[in-house]
Amino acid sequence: MRVLVVEDELYMAEAIRDGLRLEAIAADIAGDGHTALELLSVNAYDIAVLDRDIPGPSGDEIAEHIVASGSGLPILMLTAADRLDDKTSGFELGADDYLTKPFDLRELVLRLRALDRRRAHSRPPVREIAGLRLDPFRREVYRDGRYVALTRKQFAVLEVLVAAEGGVISAEELLERAWDENTDPFTNAVRITVSALRKRLGEPGLIATVPGVGYCIDTRSAAGGRGAEGG
Repeated sequence: MRVLVVEDELYMAEAIRDGLRLEAIAADIAGDGHTALELLSVNAYDIAVLDRDIPGPSGDEIAEHIVASGSGLPILMLTAADRLDDKTSGFELGADDYLTKPFDLRELVLRLRALDRRRAHSRPPVREIAGLRLDPFRREVYRDGRYVALTRKQFAVLEVLVAAEGGVISAEELLERAWDENTDPFTNAVRITVSALRKRLGEPGLIATVPGVGYCIDTRSAAGGRGAEGG
């Protein structure tokens, strides 16, 4: 999952970003409305976390922009404005959830996971494919009943691949969905992470490489077919 955190208090924004990283959630930071609009125009996010009182276009205006775009991007308002009227106006603007400051990071993570599940309501919370069972809330992975210990980044990459349900995901999209905007686009991080992930998942190979295209979960391996190819 990749989220945009729009928060003008830098220490809080960085604390949220660092906390989300520990939960395998990539987060970009925007300290003002203009930066938020720019990031929204060039990146694909799963959820926008908006503070309402920010410099430039306000959080309310950002919410209106998202709704008007028709993208369906879920909005979680994270603000000190805690009166009932404030919450009511936030929901009327298009917010999908509303969390007031101060807050517990664990609650924010749970709400983000719930919004992500709601956004993709056709997919079950616990996803299963090719003998693989991935629980995004507990951040647990099992293969054929065997627990697989993964790093946060390995889990994030696997979560994107599993969500594609056998579809091919390019290295560029994996980089966009599982890393943040500070990652060098020419890095070998995706290839290295996928290689390590394959080793953790064991044999027969489960992640296939489609030359020149990207990676996918190889459902044939679960049916006794040829295993996934390296690369």
